[in-house]
Amino acid sequence: MFRPILVFDSGIGGLSVLSEIRSLLPGRDYVYLFDNARLPYGELQDEVLISGCVDLVVRLARQIDAALVVIACNTASTLVLPALRAQLSIPVVGVVPAIKPAAQLSRVGEIGLLATPGTIKRDYTRQLIEDFAGDSQVHLFASSELVLLAERKMAGDPVNNEDLMKILAPIKQTGLDVLVLGCTHFPMLKQEMRECLGDKVSLLDSGKAIARRVDSLLPDNSMVTEKMGLLLGYHTTANIEPGLCERLELLGFSKLSYFPPAE
Repeated sequence: MFRPILVFDSGIGGLSVLSEIRSLLPGRDYVYLFDNARLPYGELQDEVLISGCVDLVVRLARQIDAALVVIACNTASTLVLPALRAQLSIPVVGVVPAIKPAAQLSRVGEIGLLATPGTIKRDYTRQLIEDFAGDSQVHLFASSELVLLAERKMAGDPVNNEDLMKILAPIKQTGLDVLVLGCTHFPMLKQEMRECLGDKVSLLDSGKAIARRVDSLLPDNSMVTEKMGLLLGYHTTANIEPGLCERLELLGFSKLSYFPPAE
């Protein structure tokens, strides 16, 4: 019996990372934990975010005997990884904005990072830019509204194109040709964003790189069959919207359960 992989996010954004991992490693079992009670993370104080994430992830990782944890949230990854690694003996993988490949891909030397306010303001993010995009002009765009648009889309609501156009308007005023999607929610809106920004802007996220990293950290993957493994979900609100339940069932979740935050 192979121990499951635990994937964590504030909401449904981490599904963009989960889908890449499952595509590479279909035979593993997965548990997806989303802290929708505290969504969006980009608006939380650092101490509140860290304590809540660590409590949830450590408790569930031990409960399911996880083989590995993926923090599929850029905002959380900039803060909680050291605290989690101090409490867990298993690998903990975080999500890093794709600044380095974006700088390498840009033909004009001008890139953008679209992320939550929490990710944009972190010293961690600024250091990534300094280390890997020092020769590029880097534009920073913060949005929590896009997180909520992605959540509503997953629940079955249509994306309001006017709202999306307003959020992306500052990006269109630049000359960038590569935009880093620095929140795992944002790939959920790739199609709508492409329609708004046009073909001249490439959209880049970290999903495939995270999947390769997970594969490298689990030496028993070669022994796992190709048959699709089990997929379970846990949420931190007592109930979730019927539309979201239906969507998650279509994605292969066999069970959704309430996992209460610590009091």
